[in-house]
Amino acid sequence: MAAETAGGVSGAPACLCVLCGLPAAGKSTLARNIVTAAAQRGWRAGVVPYDDLIPEQAFQTRVEKDGVTLQETHTEWKLHRQAVLRCIEQFLEKPQVLAELPSSCQINKAAWERCVQALLWPEALDRSQAERAPLLLLLDDNFYYPSMRYEVYQLARKYSLGFCQVYLQCDLESCIRRNQSRSAPIPTEVIVEMVKRLESPNPQKNSWETSSISFSTTDNLSERDVQRVMELISSALSNPLSPAEDNTEQKEVDRLKCATSVVHQTDQACRRHISEAMKTARENQLLPELMRSLAAQLNESKATFLHNLRTQLLQEASFTQDKDIDVERVVKRAMDVFDLDTKEILLRIINENK
Repeated sequence: MAAETAGGVSGAPACLCVLCGLPAAGKSTLARNIVTAAAQRGWRAGVVPYDDLIPEQAFQTRVEKDGVTLQETHTEWKLHRQAVLRCIEQFLEKPQVLAELPSSCQINKAAWERCVQALLWPEALDRSQAERAPLLLLLDDNFYYPSMRYEVYQLARKYSLGFCQVYLQCDLESCIRRNQSRSAPIPTEVIVEMVKRLESPNPQKNSWETSSISFSTTDNLSERDVQRVMELISSALSNPLSPAEDNTEQKEVDRLKCATSVVHQTDQACRRHISEAMKTARENQLLPELMRSLAAQLNESKATFLHNLRTQLLQEASFTQDKDIDVERVVKRAMDVFDLDTKEILLRIINENK
C-alpha cells in the first residue's frame, strides 16, 4: 500500500504532535513555547486549539436530579472532533484553500483560518523559505482516551508524516486552581470527571505510542522541558510513519472503539438503574441527608465500576482477539454485577432510615 503524499508540505518534512493532559495542565503554554522555538529553527509551526475550534455547546452537559446525573446531551461533540481532523487533512492536501467548513459541524472558521495563516505565512520566513520549511502542527486538546490520539496517528500514517505525543502530568489541585483563575473557567466537576477517564500514553501497551514523552507541569515549565519536546519533534520529523502492511493497528483501534462502546452503553444503563434506585428511596421517604448520601455513594460506585470495567475489557485476551464482540451481551453481564452493588447500597441506606 503506497502512502499518500501531502501536497501541503511540498516535499518538506511534517509532523503532527499531540499535546494531551487535564484542562489547565499547561498545554497551551507549552504550545506557545514550542512555536517560538520552532520559529527559531526556521520551521513552520502552528497550534490547532480544539477549545477554540469546537463551540462550547458541543461539549457534554449534564442534567441532575437529587444529585444523580440522569442524562448527557450534545453527543455531536465527537462529530466536531472528526471535523477538526478533516480540516487538518484538507490543509495537508490543499494548503492554499481554506477549508469549507460544513454548517452542520459549526467549527469556528475564524479560529481555523488563524491557525492556517500562521502555517502558510510565518512572519520570519519569505514565501520560498516557507514552502521548503519543516511543518509542525501542535494539536492542543485533552485527548484523554487512546482512541482519540490514535485517530491523529492514523492521519499521520496516511500521509507519511512524523507523529509524536507529549503528556503533561499535573496534579488535580493545581489544575483546579489554575482553571479558577481563568477568565472563562470550565466547571470543576468536568476536570474531576476527566481524571477518572484519562488514560495517558502507554507505549508498553500501544506500540503506536512509542514516540511519547511525559513530564510534570505542576511547577512552571523549564527550558529543559521545552528542549526535550523539540528533540522529540525533531526525531519524528526525521522518522515519518509508513503505512502499515498488516491490520495490526486497525485491530488495536477496533478494540479501543469496542471497549469505549461497551463502557458508554453500560454508563447509560447505570444511570437508569441509579434513577430507579433514587425513585425507590423517595418512595421509602428517606431523609434528605440520606438521599444525598445515597446519591453520592451510587455515583461513586458507578465511576469506580466503569473504570474497572474499561480496564478489564482492555486487558482480557478474549476481548482483544475476538473479531465480533456481542456488545449487548457484555453490557448485560456487566449490569448484572452493578445491579447487585446498587441494591446493596440502597438497602443499607434504607435500613439507616429506620
